[in-house]
Amino acid sequence: MLFSKMERKVAFRYLGAKKRGFGSVVSWVSLLGIMLGVATLIVVMSVMGGFHDTLLSRIIGMNGHVVVYYQDGAISDYDFLIDKMRQNKIVNAHVKSIVPIAEGQVMATAKGNNTGAMIRGINMSDLISKTHSGTRVYGKALSEVQDGELVAGAALTRALGVTMGDDVSLISANGATPTPFGSMPRIMSYPVKSSFFMGMYEYDSGYIFMPLGTAQKYLNIGNSVTHIDLFLDNPEETRAVRDALVTLLPDGFVVRDWRDLNRSFVGALQVESNVMFLILMLIVIVAAFNIVSSLVMLVKDKSKDIAVLRTFGVSRKSMMKIFVLSGTSIGVIGAVSGTILGVLVATYIEPIRQFFQWLTGRDLFPSELYYLSELPSKLEFGTVFGIATLAIGLAFLATIYPAWKAANTDPVDVLRNE
Repeated sequence: MLFSKMERKVAFRYLGAKKRGFGSVVSWVSLLGIMLGVATLIVVMSVMGGFHDTLLSRIIGMNGHVVVYYQDGAISDYDFLIDKMRQNKIVNAHVKSIVPIAEGQVMATAKGNNTGAMIRGINMSDLISKTHSGTRVYGKALSEVQDGELVAGAALTRALGVTMGDDVSLISANGATPTPFGSMPRIMSYPVKSSFFMGMYEYDSGYIFMPLGTAQKYLNIGNSVTHIDLFLDNPEETRAVRDALVTLLPDGFVVRDWRDLNRSFVGALQVESNVMFLILMLIVIVAAFNIVSSLVMLVKDKSKDIAVLRTFGVSRKSMMKIFVLSGTSIGVIGAVSGTILGVLVATYIEPIRQFFQWLTGRDLFPSELYYLSELPSKLEFGTVFGIATLAIGLAFLATIYPAWKAANTDPVDVLRNE
């Protein structure tokens, strides 16, 4: 057994001492510091993980995992190009769907209101398959949307003040009509038949979907598309498909995957997650230093007891184990209680946010800043276990010096001075 009965008895007796042991203020501060540090780390890492995965799943879900552009403009004969892609063995093995897209920026106006927007022409069947389970659609079902009709984000329709059936005018410099007085922007009106809420502010406030043929006519690109999106079975395995397309496609085509298109965003999330972990880990480190000071004071206070035990034949190794067990117990109790608290808060983070939002009367998670309408959380066993283990490890390291000091106490000097 790692600890003998005598070592456990003495260690827990010291741990329960009111003056310098578990009952002391310093020991309580150490325990609470470790508990709050572990809980905060678990909550923050869970929220960061949920934020990362939710944003990427929604961004990637509506955009291709691999995107093909033509550097000189629109892609003509895209049907032939898509068939050529599907005949490639690597593409066929990894890609589950290939979607042609016609996209452009416009100014949307209605009832005296106007806002910038992105129109995206897409086959409605493809749009249905790309919307995630949390998407809510109002008005006409997406499968019933016809040529000349729009599907707009819910936040965008509110900004324009339109309801289902109202017309929205789209103004674009692309495909402008030349006149003797200069180029006139292209202006066309379409009825909004459906609106959607994806829970991602960027799409809800800035995107308008329409059938592919309608977008091609409006953008004046004929039977062409602006790019082709490829959706993979596994978004992490884009390299093989991208390399295959670079070899397959003629000169002039540009192939990008979702990492290339969102490089700064993905990098910022990763850096923020690492920095938050390091900053919050300082809480646990400070608590570990409190354990050092608490045990040093305990060794000093119990020097007579240590001398008596050494006189009765207790070895230096046993003395070290006694104080290691006393200090590590604080770390274990703090880490376990912090893990329980952190898991509970991370699991119910959205109801907790809503409660404090109701209590304060302020929007604590504005969707226009964070792009999401709900606070996400993703608990991972490996992360939780790693944080708890790290906290216990720091607590153990904090006990080494006080335990060594106790083991090297000279009983002769101590008893002589008594």
